[in-house]
Amino acid sequence: MQRHGIPTALYATFTDAAAAHAHVDKHGAPIVIKTDGLAAGKGVVVAMTLIEAHAAIDDMLATAGQRVVIEDFMEGEEASFIVLCDGKSVVSLATSQDHKRVGEGDTGPNTGGMGAYSPAAVVTPNVHARAMQEIIHPTVAGMAKDGVPFTGFLYAGLMIDALGQPRTVEFNCRLGDPEAQVILMRLKSDLFEVLMRATDGTGPGLDGVELQWDRRSALGVVMAAHGYPAVPRKGDAINGLTAGTPELQVFHAGTALDGGTLTVSGGRVLCVTALGDSVRLAQQAALAAVRQVHFDGAQWRNDIGHRAIKH
Repeated sequence: MQRHGIPTALYATFTDAAAAHAHVDKHGAPIVIKTDGLAAGKGVVVAMTLIEAHAAIDDMLATAGQRVVIEDFMEGEEASFIVLCDGKSVVSLATSQDHKRVGEGDTGPNTGGMGAYSPAAVVTPNVHARAMQEIIHPTVAGMAKDGVPFTGFLYAGLMIDALGQPRTVEFNCRLGDPEAQVILMRLKSDLFEVLMRATDGTGPGLDGVELQWDRRSALGVVMAAHGYPAVPRKGDAINGLTAGTPELQVFHAGTALDGGTLTVSGGRVLCVTALGDSVRLAQQAALAAVRQVHFDGAQWRNDIGHRAIKH
């Protein structure tokens, strides 16, 4: 991103603890401390105080050979901005917004996602245009220039400030979960056809492709296992599921069949996803279906989509 001028947080990397501590003292808090490498989803500390920042550095650099990335803290509202690439051309998907915190009001520890809605209210037409012009196109062109053209879903996690400037929090090479559920509920075009156009390598690719979207909002509520995200409990029986409709689908994630009984087999168990004429109506429909499903210790958020409903 630095090489191709793509907006993101300013950063520095360190293997020396003393230098890292000095950097934090100079820049102050809040500040973000990241482990450089696999960390089982626990490699990021958003330190709101210097004490937290210094403790995170000591913890992450305790093992010889470790490296930390220290980034500026970015203020704003997050959104998921996903496009499909054929190596040169891109087509943008419907926008969405994930909810990472386990508790209502965005409290508690981060999770893989407790629910999402689409479209994301914070991505105005101006923000959309800036994200494409300043982030997506330079990224796809930059990867091609570097000799590694990208084909597939490119997921840019954006932080959008009060002035509508998007900056990149992260990139993923996937459709996203629970973003995929709400996006696909709204997609009216043939997904297979557009995937083939992106990957066949011989035809026009994605040039000129325009996807068709349901004008309604989609909202998905994740039902998580007891103990999630720390130590999710497995084996609880799941009851109350009903057949899906074009307006309501229950996507399975952490489920298994045990002798004919559907049981919990992972942290995020189900994503109950509904369409509605507004985010509020989609939320009401999804929550009504959630309340019909039962497994011991089930936890979910009743406020998925609260930023759009508040807007």
